[in-house]
Amino acid sequence: MSSPTLPAPLLGSDEIQPCHLEASSIATVRLLTGIDKPLSYSIPESIRQEVFIGSLVWVPLGPRRSLAVVQKWGMSDNRFPASQLKPLIAPVYPFPVLTSDLILLAQWMQVYYAAGQDRILEAMIPAAVRRGMGLKQVALLSLKKRLNPDELKVLCRRAPQQAALYTFIVEQTQREFIPRDEAMREAKVSSQICKALVQKEILEETSQTADKIAYADDLGNSEVASTQHWTLSTGQQTAVNNILDLLKEKDFRTHLVHGITGSGKTEVYLQAIKQTLDAGGSALFLVPEVALTPQTLSRLRARLQKEHGVQTLLWHSRLSDGERLHAWHALVTGQARVVVGARSAVFAPLRNLRLIIVDEEHEPAYKQDEVPRYHGRDVAVYRAKLCGAVCVLGSATPALESLYNVQNGKYTLSRMNQRIDDRELPLIHVVNMTREVMGGGGSTPILSRLLIDKTLDRLEKGEQVILFLNRRGHSTSMLCQECGWAALCEHCSVTLTWHRTDNQLHCHLCGESYRAHQACPECNSKKIHWRGFGTQRIEEQLKKQFSTARIARLDADVVRRKDAFREILGDFRRGKLDLLIGTQMIAKGLDFPNVTLVGLISADLSLHTPDFRAAERTFQLVVQVAGRAGRGDRAGEVVLQSFQPDSDPIQFARHGDFDGFLKEELLRRKRYNYPPYRRLIQHLFRGRNPDKVGFYAEQWVAFLKTTIEQKGLCSDMEIRGPAPAPLEKIKDYYRYQVWYFSPQVSRTIVELQSIRHHFKREAEVIDVLDVDPMDLS
Repeated sequence: MSSPTLPAPLLGSDEIQPCHLEASSIATVRLLTGIDKPLSYSIPESIRQEVFIGSLVWVPLGPRRSLAVVQKWGMSDNRFPASQLKPLIAPVYPFPVLTSDLILLAQWMQVYYAAGQDRILEAMIPAAVRRGMGLKQVALLSLKKRLNPDELKVLCRRAPQQAALYTFIVEQTQREFIPRDEAMREAKVSSQICKALVQKEILEETSQTADKIAYADDLGNSEVASTQHWTLSTGQQTAVNNILDLLKEKDFRTHLVHGITGSGKTEVYLQAIKQTLDAGGSALFLVPEVALTPQTLSRLRARLQKEHGVQTLLWHSRLSDGERLHAWHALVTGQARVVVGARSAVFAPLRNLRLIIVDEEHEPAYKQDEVPRYHGRDVAVYRAKLCGAVCVLGSATPALESLYNVQNGKYTLSRMNQRIDDRELPLIHVVNMTREVMGGGGSTPILSRLLIDKTLDRLEKGEQVILFLNRRGHSTSMLCQECGWAALCEHCSVTLTWHRTDNQLHCHLCGESYRAHQACPECNSKKIHWRGFGTQRIEEQLKKQFSTARIARLDADVVRRKDAFREILGDFRRGKLDLLIGTQMIAKGLDFPNVTLVGLISADLSLHTPDFRAAERTFQLVVQVAGRAGRGDRAGEVVLQSFQPDSDPIQFARHGDFDGFLKEELLRRKRYNYPPYRRLIQHLFRGRNPDKVGFYAEQWVAFLKTTIEQKGLCSDMEIRGPAPAPLEKIKDYYRYQVWYFSPQVSRTIVELQSIRHHFKREAEVIDVLDVDPMDLS
């Protein structure tokens, strides 16, 4: 990221403070839905002490009421007299829902990502909070009066159920309060029995907030997270010292930790977090995949919560409303100071935020593919800037943009080139699959002979194996061998993937499912041929090939159930599984000491995508997946299957030559003036009529070029397109795209938005600007 800046009017900082009686009695708010502009309301004297900057409030909007966030005191538009302002109705909560830095962050995102503030605020505030949902209360029973033996005999005779409940409460000698539901269940009585004993003042009923802490049972299980304090390697110690020096400066800095797989980056993060907490600050730890959160959470809880009593919370999209609400409440009230989460956790309302860690910072999963189309890493950097905090980016394969920022002096750098305990990097064997095809009589084997032999050897030794294929399903296409018919999605321009588990054809773009054909619908031929393979087919073959092995699959189809990924990874770590086959969710960050072999089934799949980052993605993927092997006491090996074994990304990754790959790739990017040398903006047009979408896109480009010539706006911007998108149709919407290359984004976006404002919009065509896109399809 190139250090985007706020427009001058947004640089001021509003402290979160109540609207005291002597302060302004007017608030400027932003609605969560509807009108995307600031509105002003008066604040009734009766609620002024309850309204803050960042408060979620009900406001009148025409005949109805709407939710809004207070952004500042005073009026947004002085053209209207204050006496004509409508009054706020009421705050939803007695405290602000957003911190001051998040309010400023929303204003920056509106400009930088060309997104409406209503959509940004919705992304920042959990749905349960927007609904005004309160924390669940649990009714508790306690003993108020102890009965003497005679009184108890009378109670047993006259009201045996009351006596049973009383006896159960008395027997709970170690517990002062017992949940009412538990007491009724164990004593086998109704709520009326509880009520009767409360009325007799024998029992007392109170209530308290129910804990809905995600993974509350995991406080650093030794099987998952070691609390042992390792002696730091030289590289680790240098990285820790560099980060601690930045923290002492108490100013915004971004620091890149470039450490090879297994070099101990997590321990560096832990020591930085501990220092932050000791200084009274809070810390945010981001990971790119939900699948990585259990392991990371367990490690932090083992060190911080178990040893130092610091509560560590989880934040991601798969949490229940109750879990998310509990975490949010603990943060806004200052009860918790450490959060672990995926992309959306960048908006966690932490107070006094002093440290943000973005692990696996190169991952495209940090990019949101719906409005607001933000990049979690870049938003984290800017939020750190607003807080005067330190942002630590970590990766074994940093993004070229991050390394470019190091070269330009925007980021500082620590390198860790040694695995902990001097463990060796795994030996990588590259298998030329073209030769395997020739040796197999022309058929394409899924697993090479070398990978099968290596897997058998490791399993016989009681070691574990991971196989990676970034393609789910069983077969990637369904074809008729007679007439050439192919099973295509009716709503998207892609072939359907057959899933054997439900015998359905699935579209991985729109999610539509179809019945699998037994005969060709065009010529009625029975010669249906399944081509390609995914994780389901790999799993099927593995169970035949290694019949005694305990095998599991981990992909998006498996983890639809909330805790499935946690359970599978937990079983694998505890040795209940021998072999794990999975997609990108097992490709990075996971640490399994007993894994000594990793197989990459089709290592060059990402090389064939229409994306200037294809080589970088392939290199990163190979290095990251290979890094899962040999992280324990035993040496690891990697078998990499490819039809392009001599390609630069695979060869550089094979030899662990990051600097060589970086030099080669940056030269190629500079030759074509691709990012990081220029910034990229995608302008996507979509609609249900392909002719209208194409015509509208062409009209826009013509209007844009004319405006540039006449007014000089966007004068340093290169325009490419319009052209149909590689995936021309998704969910019945046809797609065209225009590409803008510019030296910097902020000014270009402002000028593009200004030009769009004067262009006649077509109601049937939707257009969206995507800054720094990570998916060019």
